[in-house]
Amino acid sequence: MAETNELDSLRITVLAEDSVLYESPYLGQHGVSFLLEGTKDSNIRRILVDVGQNSEALLSNMRIMNVSPSAIDAIVLTHCHYDHTKGIVNMLREIGKRSVRVIAHPDIFRPNFVINTYFRHVGITPDDSKENIEKAGGSLFLTKGPFVLMPGIMTTGEVKRQTEFEEVSGLKTIEEGRVKDDQMLDDISVVATVKGKGLVIVTGCSHAGIVNIAKHAIELTGCAKIEGIIGGLHLVDASDARIKRTVEELAKLNISWICAGHCTGFKAQVEFYLRFKEKFSPLHTGMRFEI
Repeated sequence: MAETNELDSLRITVLAEDSVLYESPYLGQHGVSFLLEGTKDSNIRRILVDVGQNSEALLSNMRIMNVSPSAIDAIVLTHCHYDHTKGIVNMLREIGKRSVRVIAHPDIFRPNFVINTYFRHVGITPDDSKENIEKAGGSLFLTKGPFVLMPGIMTTGEVKRQTEFEEVSGLKTIEEGRVKDDQMLDDISVVATVKGKGLVIVTGCSHAGIVNIAKHAIELTGCAKIEGIIGGLHLVDASDARIKRTVEELAKLNISWICAGHCTGFKAQVEFYLRFKEKFSPLHTGMRFEI
């Protein structure tokens, strides 16, 4: 990738996650939220990736971390699920600015639900509708393609499905009046390219498959070196065979570090640790990465 499209540095702060750092004052919740601070020359941009599902807990953590909502320049919603989007309207009100860019896939407001055990809608809640987001100061940029947030940070857009083992299961939607399997095409990630380091991939849940995402990021940027992957890898209900295959395929990419939690699952975290050793760490609220 050309030097003009590389960050000088990147800071990632984990504002929300299912677990918290040991002996910390933070509040956990089922969901994730990351603050990305990209620096290039004298320019700094602060990008919020997802908002978890509990605004009070998220804002409490931000106060403890001395992170001001008003400093946020843009928000990326990685996919439709409530544990990544619930409370975005509250967050926009806290930011208190007009025309805050909100980047997502055009299908993010569709119905999304599960029917095993019982019917349960798991998509965006009515309180966080398109209309309410815009009333609260959000300016929606809905695109199936990549979106450049600043030179060196972009979204993946729809992720090309290349592997045969990373399937989406259990999620439903309604299309043309019929219930059908939802392939989660709205699942996007954020990719940063840092000078002298390579790619840093920030995921929400990796419904598209983390191997697919990693390969897509390499093709998208032209940078073959992955410095790190952070976020949810959605292997919590995956078979042992899929978990092992995922670990094997990522190991081939010579990644410097992986930090995974939320929907990754304990068995997958164990497999990652056994293969990557000190290069792997579980994700926790309160973590901070300087790249």
